Amino acid sequence: MSSTNHSKPLRSVRFADLGVMDYQEAWDIQEAVFSGILARKSSNRNQPEEAQTPTEDHLLFVEHNHVYTLGKSGDMANLLANETELKALGIAFYKINRGGDITYHGPGQLVGYPILDLDHHFTDIHRYLRTLEDVIIDTLAEYGLKGDRSPGETGVWLDVGTPFARKICAMGVRASRWVTMHGWAFNVNTDLTYFQHIVPCGITDKAVTSLHLELERPVDEVEVKAKVLGHFARHFQVEIGQVSATTLLPKAE
Repeated sequence: MSSTNHSKPLRSVRFADLGVMDYQEAWDIQEAVFSGILARKSSNRNQPEEAQTPTEDHLLFVEHNHVYTLGKSGDMANLLANETELKALGIAFYKINRGGDITYHGPGQLVGYPILDLDHHFTDIHRYLRTLEDVIIDTLAEYGLKGDRSPGETGVWLDVGTPFARKICAMGVRASRWVTMHGWAFNVNTDLTYFQHIVPCGITDKAVTSLHLELERPVDEVEVKAKVLGHFARHFQVEIGQVSATTLLPKAE
């Protein structure tokens, strides 16, 4: 005897891989998508339920050119290079509107920007961050590494509670009316020498690492993206629908 599955359909996430992109350009895309969702939510509040247009969720993958970003609660003292030195190193610098302190983005790093309406998931930022951490922890497990949380410190770490504790994935987010932006920076094949010019995340007593160093070999970044995407879909209970990056670009006035 057959039975009918009445389970609720999965919410769809529009996924785009932006490739290699300067930080400002990716930030502009994030802001355009983020603002569009907020505008949709505001419009819906003035409409009867049957006339409301559902908001959409997005997930962006990107690899940035060399850049340091400082969160709104960050300390400029954690940037150890001056403007002249940054120029000589070829590193851009931005003060931005996410939480957290200073971090580095650059080649060989998988940056993920989920722009989600948490009203359709769970309205709990603490849970949201822990879920993002779970995505990376489960990805590391596929490579035989035990990722973990460090008490009081956002992100994913290895060898927590030992003198060898080191961060492999930094996180910082912004949320307004339960819509998120910014996200994670997962070191995959990252040149860690660029972390020498900052105090990463303002943490002085722990190191940073990269997946390729832990595995002692270069890592297939396409493979890593696929694994992260799969764990993201599972943890957030969504289906992934790939779209062209050009559909997300801000439209000219």
